Amino acid sequence: MYARVVRFTDATPEQIDAVVSRVAESDGPPPGVESSGMKLLYDADQGTAIFIGLFDTEQQMRAADAVFQQMDASETPGTRASIDQCEVKIERSAG
Repeated sequence: MYARVVRFTDATPEQIDAVVSRVAESDGPPPGVESSGMKLLYDADQGTAIFIGLFDTEQQMRAADAVFQQMDASETPGTRASIDQCEVKIERSAG
């Protein structure tokens, strides 16, 4: 499994709400993105957000990165501070 992790600064509640609404109204990821899942973490006190996109293969992650790089900044939850493309080494859920 692979993860594209993006950290955003200057994230406002309104921007987060807009992203949440857009995702809720969509049928899935944007065209060209073969994602197996995603998470959006938000720290309202710091105005930061972390988006984690999950992928089965490195190739899917890199193809998605090209799509996300073209995304208009107004569609994001804030200012992109960093982008990491990682192989998931540990995943564990309670229970």
